[in-house]
Amino acid sequence: MGNVTLSIGGRSFTLACADGEETHVTRLGRLIDDKAAASGAEGQTETRMLLFAALMMADELDELRKRPKTAEISPDFTERLGRIASHVENLASLLESDAASA
Repeated sequence: MGNVTLSIGGRSFTLACADGEETHVTRLGRLIDDKAAASGAEGQTETRMLLFAALMMADELDELRKRPKTAEISPDFTERLGRIASHVENLASLLESDAASA
């Protein structure tokens, strides 16, 4: 078990984490510290500061979850892409035959 000390909003928090996870947990702590600073909650009680940071992060997560998971490709786009591929194959054939006859 590893230990990590995070600095969030000018306060230190020491917590245990799995061995090898120290760098990752430290990076996450920096993200929380950035949100705490952006929320303007520094100087508030520890609980309120962390609450504001958590709310901002939850809002970002909610927005990410609302985004479409996959982009839909229209049949028109697929058809055009097929025509382009066909043209490229024809050009490659022409170049190969020109190279062979040279």
